[in-house]
Amino acid sequence: MFFKEFFYFSKSDRKVILFLFLCFVVGLLLVRWMNRQPLSVDDTSGTEQVKTSSRGHQHREREYDLQELEAIKPTLQLSPFDPNTATAQQLLALGLQPWQVKNILKYRAKGGIYRQPSDFAKVYGLTRKHYLMIEPYICISDDYRPAAELFAEVKEERTTRRDTLLQPFKISEGQQVMLNTADTTQLKKVPGIGSYFARQIVRYRERLGGFVDVNQLKEIDDFPTDALRFFALSPTDASSIQPLNLNQLTLNQLKRHPYIGFYRAKAIVDYRRLHGDLRSLADLKLIPEITDEWIARIQPYVVF
Repeated sequence: MFFKEFFYFSKSDRKVILFLFLCFVVGLLLVRWMNRQPLSVDDTSGTEQVKTSSRGHQHREREYDLQELEAIKPTLQLSPFDPNTATAQQLLALGLQPWQVKNILKYRAKGGIYRQPSDFAKVYGLTRKHYLMIEPYICISDDYRPAAELFAEVKEERTTRRDTLLQPFKISEGQQVMLNTADTTQLKKVPGIGSYFARQIVRYRERLGGFVDVNQLKEIDDFPTDALRFFALSPTDASSIQPLNLNQLTLNQLKRHPYIGFYRAKAIVDYRRLHGDLRSLADLKLIPEITDEWIARIQPYVVF
């Protein structure tokens, strides 16, 4: 039908149609001829690179395949882990569901970072009970903290200097401030102590449960040692120390003390589970994390 209708067009229209048809045929032949040309060395290497890249992509996809994750059957075991680097097997061993692990791996592949334990609580489907169970085992490396924090201390230090200069009243040589009872206003009266270090002293005092030695202030980063002579402890301070009952506190409560941390807290809890209540710190001496030096530091703070 189309062949007969072709002759109903005018002569000029038929020429245009024939020209377009000829261009199409020539283009088709040219494409077929180019496809038959042998690949050059560069083209071949490029193709291999594409194939290699394709294989790499497929490998990454296989890592996130839900069926493969479901096929992994690890033994359930709570152990320290970094959510930014933990493998699928480690995450599954924590009791997480395969689809939750898949979402975590996808989040990390897109550049997501868990900067603090509370970030991990946002994992979809994670219950409050499950999070509280694994939270003590979350150990996030400092490498994943924001880079801006590197300059925060410098900024605070500048603020401290400025605040110290503006403070019109400082105690004189020979005068002292009671370390365990002074508030930030009184602490700022010490030469060299501004708002920043006054806050750090109060925070560290709360974490310790009270100071038993003025030299413990050296445990605060960059603390000005020249200011130590302006602090003193009252004879009654020993009775005001907040005690730690090593036989009653949970792992999460124990690890918050600056002298204990996660690994010693876990060792204490494991000892209680295997051997019963502690009678003295000497019971812990067989644990590698426990040293005589550590026992001397923690002794004023513990009860049984």
